[in-house]
Amino acid sequence: MAKNKVYAFLGPHCAGKSSMVSQLVSMGLHYIPTITTKYFDDRYAYKRKLYTTVKPDAYAAEKLIINSQYQGSSFGIRRADVLDSYQQHKVSVMIMMTPDGIKQLSKFINQDLVTIFLMINEEVFIERMLRAGCSNEEIKYYVEYADENKEFEHWKDANFVIKNTASARVALEQILAIMGLVTLVPQADFDNLVK
Repeated sequence: MAKNKVYAFLGPHCAGKSSMVSQLVSMGLHYIPTITTKYFDDRYAYKRKLYTTVKPDAYAAEKLIINSQYQGSSFGIRRADVLDSYQQHKVSVMIMMTPDGIKQLSKFINQDLVTIFLMINEEVFIERMLRAGCSNEEIKYYVEYADENKEFEHWKDANFVIKNTASARVALEQILAIMGLVTLVPQADFDNLVK
């Protein structure tokens, strides 16, 4: 029987990876940190809790199990963080920037890795960038980058797909169901709930 499961979230920019993982961490789930060379400005200040920004030379010195390039920055997961998590926590979550990280991580924890793709459509993609205060030039860059890198097709590489275009709560409930973090209510209690 597996000791632990690692749930890795992937999806295009603004799909809700950081938001969903932040919610799961606030519920007490263990998070495997991502290190990056990207600096997050104040629009994305909430991401600073999930991503550890380091200088390129410090990043190069890390012992990484995942090393990806995304939008001109490096994103990685430390080998020690994955192995420690795997040994010490029943359930862990992480953010994966590109599907090539799945192949890298599968070499170590193949049967215990579950990937969840957060799917959005282009309308929601643009709406969320506008809400974040992105300029037209930034939006154009993100749209072109997503198209060139086929980010909306990465769902094919995942075990599960969650459509995250409406309520974040609905998406979170679906994620919790995938993780098995729901409790069945005894029939008598259920009958009382629906009266």
